[in-house]
Amino acid sequence: MHTRHHEFDPASRAIAADGWCVLPTLMTARQTHDLAGECSTMHDEQLLTSAHVGRDRDHSALRGDRTCWFEPLALSAPQGAFAGRIEQLRIGLNRALMLGLVDSESHYAMYPPGAGYARHLDRLRHSDARVLSAVFYLNDAWQESDGGALRLHLADGSYRDVYPHAGTLLLFLSAQFEHEVLPATRQRMSIACWMRQRDIG
Repeated sequence: MHTRHHEFDPASRAIAADGWCVLPTLMTARQTHDLAGECSTMHDEQLLTSAHVGRDRDHSALRGDRTCWFEPLALSAPQGAFAGRIEQLRIGLNRALMLGLVDSESHYAMYPPGAGYARHLDRLRHSDARVLSAVFYLNDAWQESDGGALRLHLADGSYRDVYPHAGTLLLFLSAQFEHEVLPATRQRMSIACWMRQRDIG
């Protein structure tokens, strides 16, 4: 019997086994470049705002990024391309893992040099809607000496550092992995995305 293979089967297997994975090929180089250009332009035009923490959107010293949420009904062309790929990923993961994912939400995040995000979980208080966290990186020619890794803390007490190289997507279970963003010596851009189930919390 022939089994049909899907593009995101390796991601599904990694999530099932380990709860996290890194995907290097979500978007083309041109699509990634266009997203980076849009994020940078929005930052220059002061369209990004200081990030908040939690459902109540409290200002916090825990994080130093500036963000702009994607508006689902008013996506730019670069955002639309990203949203389309995330939707394909959501459908593929649902098919393989029965996660009950119904939609996603995304925002640009810009960290100025020296800024970070303290260790935390992505689940919001009083809500279990967020199932999978995805971080897509937009930084050309990033060197590990620039810092800025996302440090993913694993259950055995170890951690993995994922550096924000353009085109890399980090995917992990929102309720399972505490993580932090380490400060960098240069500006650091990404898209933060959450794939969600219906909120039953």
